[in-house]
Amino acid sequence: MQIQKILNNNVVVALDEQGAETVLMGRGLGFGRKTGDPVNQAAVEKRFTLHSEQLSDKFQQLMTSIPMPHFLMSERIINHAKIALGKTLSDSIYVTLPDHISAAITRYKDGIRLPNPLLWDIRQFYPDEFSVGLKANEIVLEETGVQFTEDEAGFIAMHFVNAQIDGEIREVYDMTYLMQEVFQIVRREFGYEPDRDSINYYRFVTHLKFFAQRIMNGQRYGNGEEDLLAVVRYKYPKAYECARQVCAYVRRDKGFDAGQNELLYLTIHIARITEDCDSN
Repeated sequence: MQIQKILNNNVVVALDEQGAETVLMGRGLGFGRKTGDPVNQAAVEKRFTLHSEQLSDKFQQLMTSIPMPHFLMSERIINHAKIALGKTLSDSIYVTLPDHISAAITRYKDGIRLPNPLLWDIRQFYPDEFSVGLKANEIVLEETGVQFTEDEAGFIAMHFVNAQIDGEIREVYDMTYLMQEVFQIVRREFGYEPDRDSINYYRFVTHLKFFAQRIMNGQRYGNGEEDLLAVVRYKYPKAYECARQVCAYVRRDKGFDAGQNELLYLTIHIARITEDCDSN
């Protein structure tokens, strides 16, 4: 491989065997070198190939703008997350997380700690990602001496949620606000908190995540289950009314007509989580 660009003494850009731009890291890898020189393969400690040209450009810019220890620390967090979550993560996490971690460290050193208005919801809706956020806090404290709050763990968790659906972070927050509003409607209608430890609660949250994605993408389940909806409405009238209010909220706030099939599925899920509470 030949050096295409030198980012700093320890980071260079080269073309890999498939002709894709690859960022190579290693002590002294770029020191005293110039474009066109062969890469010292023995000095390469890490390599990153991002499969989006736009992401690759942002990644290279990031490598020149944040301290290298912050990037390596973020990579350690990402590697932990891959194992802990057991899910495929978008390459975007290698840009968004180091950028966030580095900026947060600077903020904390300046005495600026931002409150996270969605912290409670992130804990409930994304417990695995929040655990990763807490682990990230431990790693940051261990490596820098900066102690992040749980609010920051929530912010970090959202980056991993975003990396799983490969969307914009604004969309992830919109999705979380939607789920927050739905559960407010459920609590208001039934007067109690659903059992967050039940499998039916987990299934409902999973359904809401995909419901939110369908809203953002403008995809409807549509209609076609009128007979079954009539049966479910008769059997679970209170759950049906609650689901109807959820659909009304989505129509009013998001301009999205969920359709009868979505109303059916919401009714069934709400009936299940409220039955869990009634049986306890």
